[in-house]
Amino acid sequence: MTMTYAVDTAEGGRPATGTGRRKGTLFLRLGALAMFGLIMAYFALTARGFASPFNLFNVIEQTAVMGVLSFGMAVVLIGGGTDVQTGGIDLSIAANAGLCAAVYATLLAGGQGDLVAAGAALATGIAVGLLNAFAVVRLGILPLLSTLAVMNIVAGLELTVTENAVIGASSPLIQFIAMGRFLGLSTLAWIFILFSAVMTWVIHYSRLGLRLYAVGGHPEAARAAGINTGLYVAGTYAFSGFCAGLAAILLVARLSASTTATGQLLLAILAAALLGTVFSRRFVPTAGGTILATLFIGFLANGFQLSNVSYYWVNGVQGVLILMVVAVTTFAKPQGK
Repeated sequence: MTMTYAVDTAEGGRPATGTGRRKGTLFLRLGALAMFGLIMAYFALTARGFASPFNLFNVIEQTAVMGVLSFGMAVVLIGGGTDVQTGGIDLSIAANAGLCAAVYATLLAGGQGDLVAAGAALATGIAVGLLNAFAVVRLGILPLLSTLAVMNIVAGLELTVTENAVIGASSPLIQFIAMGRFLGLSTLAWIFILFSAVMTWVIHYSRLGLRLYAVGGHPEAARAAGINTGLYVAGTYAFSGFCAGLAAILLVARLSASTTATGQLLLAILAAALLGTVFSRRFVPTAGGTILATLFIGFLANGFQLSNVSYYWVNGVQGVLILMVVAVTTFAKPQGK
């Protein structure tokens, strides 16, 4: 009975507080979906080639890296709660992916095989995630501050490894990811699709996912139910680090090199993870919401590009989206919370 309560209440994050608020949140969710549809329709009518199957598949491929990272951020939000000031967040995830990419490309360039290089990239990402977990769970530092500090540490390590230079890389795994195709979709796109399917099952249908919602939504109730909340929160940061390592491998495969601009993905990752809460039924991070938000940002950037609009506007729009989502989720909280 206790576990049932923890899961049921965690799914929604907080109990309903009135018909007016429920109607308001429903209106906001439907409004977000309508905005997505209208923007897609606008670009389909005004941007040449936007609605072509080739371009649609290309956007899925382009958003694969951001999608994997967005899932890492979403899991941290689920386990730590979505409170902007004290809830779960991982500001180091983009910089972590950059460091992992540098490690992967450097080892390949040094003659190591894919097994060693990819394993080192994943291990690096997880190690950074565990550093975040130690700072948040053991030291009790606010996630916003601890992951910001780790972000700067990791960015410095990346510059040390690469000496602020792009490192070219080539291997059988890179060729398979970059050039392979199946049923008209690239291997990169298929990896994102399969990863999304696995994450959907884990988040919404496994005991692990349901307990994670309980930890983030009602930590006291979760502890009363016998859940080791600290272990689950630490696990979210380790998983975020794993996502950084996986995304780094995909990124190097797509570019055939490491890149010093990975940190610029942070704004898009935050926008996708937070916007995913608006697309969900009860304003909590979900797999479906994360996928939809990732594609929304990907299509938005693609539409701007096809319309010959400066990419700098995309960053501005992403910032506005983050601000709007924070305002919406604040509105969705019951009074007094």
